[in-house]
Amino acid sequence: MSTATTISELKSKLTSWRSAHQTVGFVPTMGFLHEGHQSLIRKAASENDRVVVSIFVNPTQFAAGEDLATYPRDLAQDQLKCLEAGADLIFTPHVSEMYPSGFNTYVTTSGVSELLEGKSRPTHFRGVTTIVTKLFNLVQPNKAYFGQKDAQQVAVLQQMVRDLNQDLDLIVCPIIREADGLAKSSRNTYLSTDARQQAVVLFQALTLAETLISNGELKTSNIIAALNTHIQAQAQSLTQIDYIKIVDPTTLQDIDNITTDILLLLAVYVDQTRLIDNKLIHLEA
Repeated sequence: MSTATTISELKSKLTSWRSAHQTVGFVPTMGFLHEGHQSLIRKAASENDRVVVSIFVNPTQFAAGEDLATYPRDLAQDQLKCLEAGADLIFTPHVSEMYPSGFNTYVTTSGVSELLEGKSRPTHFRGVTTIVTKLFNLVQPNKAYFGQKDAQQVAVLQQMVRDLNQDLDLIVCPIIREADGLAKSSRNTYLSTDARQQAVVLFQALTLAETLISNGELKTSNIIAALNTHIQAQAQSLTQIDYIKIVDPTTLQDIDNITTDILLLLAVYVDQTRLIDNKLIHLEA
């Protein structure tokens, strides 16, 4: 496994692979890798001749006051996890390599990017779509792999790939969870012992919603009210709900009454850490 820190190093390696007619899978990350990232790398390795993993904490998707400076980083550990999972090349550029002096071009989307996370973090998706487009242009992968945990990000990127005719397949992989159901996340490292225990309330809420729906509750306002009550009762003063939404899985528009499959999304502050989770719930015939 190799590591490239510059665009020229990255292109040199990719050129040699393409001259050998090898397919390339790509896993973009911000590092501090966990089993969720490794599941994407393994999937990529199973479907492609070569796998590139980018590790880049992208400043343009962080707003003022967010955790850019304190975002967890551990490149040595990341390299080991990439090697274990089957990566061939890690791309770890410096910020100045991706955003040189005078950089002033951005990729923006409308629609799905303006809801949910887009309301809470209005500059976030512009940063995501810009850096992902730049990485797609550099790596030119056959397939790129993303986790379902960031469900809205997936929807935004699917729209971007479709609208801009980007020549790749975007593969969405399942959420990887801890034994108690908490979704794997680099930000879980921020949680104190008490907060970590309380954080399982997100998975409990997803499970409760699935139970309510299977028992015949199809009015979304009733389901959301029940989840609100459950979260507040279980986690008490440690949590603050940002949003609970039940939406159409494709458009992310709110639904009043459930008639087909839905996507349930949660954003909850546990102590000072903002956690997100989601579940695609299938409505039985």
